Amino acid sequence: MPESSPARVLVTGATGNVGRATIRALQDRGIAVRGAVSDPSTLRHRLGEAPGDQRGSGDEGPPTSERLEAVRLDFYDPSTFGPALDGCDAMFLLRPPAISKVKSTLNLLVDEAARRGVRHVVFLSVEGADTNRVVPHHKVEVHLLAGTVPWTILRPGFFAQNLTDAYRLDIRDDDRIYVPAGDAEVAFVDAADIGEAAATAFADPATHRAKGYTLTGPATVTFPEVASMLSETLGRSIRYEPASLVGYLRHLHRRQLPLAQIAVQTVLHVGLRRGASASVDPALPELLGRPAGTMAAFIERERSTWLP
Repeated sequence: MPESSPARVLVTGATGNVGRATIRALQDRGIAVRGAVSDPSTLRHRLGEAPGDQRGSGDEGPPTSERLEAVRLDFYDPSTFGPALDGCDAMFLLRPPAISKVKSTLNLLVDEAARRGVRHVVFLSVEGADTNRVVPHHKVEVHLLAGTVPWTILRPGFFAQNLTDAYRLDIRDDDRIYVPAGDAEVAFVDAADIGEAAATAFADPATHRAKGYTLTGPATVTFPEVASMLSETLGRSIRYEPASLVGYLRHLHRRQLPLAQIAVQTVLHVGLRRGASASVDPALPELLGRPAGTMAAFIERERSTWLP
């Protein structure tokens, strides 16, 4: 008899781009969801915003907050783990950017899930984390492989949502993309597609158990090409201005970003310059049963984000 999909999935990082996309995709499949956040009162508000980045392939609208449980989960407070997991037989695990020490946070949550009989964890890792010991995701992957909870690992490349998050003010206010990426080619991947891939893994756990997938967009594009797409969609000239490392650090400091975020963003873009996220992987369209979303389609969908 085929293994059934879970009765209820605990989704960590429920208010983020991928978390919301995963919630929506699970709900589309009729799978019950419990959204885990540090402050449950924020969840329904965020889900009611209807951001365009939560729909793929022309779909519209936010996840359905009326059918969503909200629960408090604090990775720094293990006493919240049990109540969050209670009644859930699967978990979508996402590392908050601020957490670098995963042994006493994410890995401890995985251990609690094992004790409570959770039968599937889908972990949102990053491209290359299986071999890159520097990134925190690597330790979570190792812990999953050594543990008893069945798992699926998703390793997305560089998010298209950087245009609507990290680059948004530069594009909207200064008509430019300003990053230290040189002439990098990038296979941008849409968070909406990642959420659908996660739901696919949950819906058919037997097929996707003990497998890791690298998720990329359908083609590589350069930052000048992205700027050209933005220009065409927005009807005004958007330029790509390659930043030096020093210039970029100063730019982010003027934006008053936290030092940790400045460091992460700088390292990510230096990685792009060295070829990270420059390859297209076939796994995502195979999981989706359709082509992955293009950068041009993403920009058209998110057009209002960069309007003055």
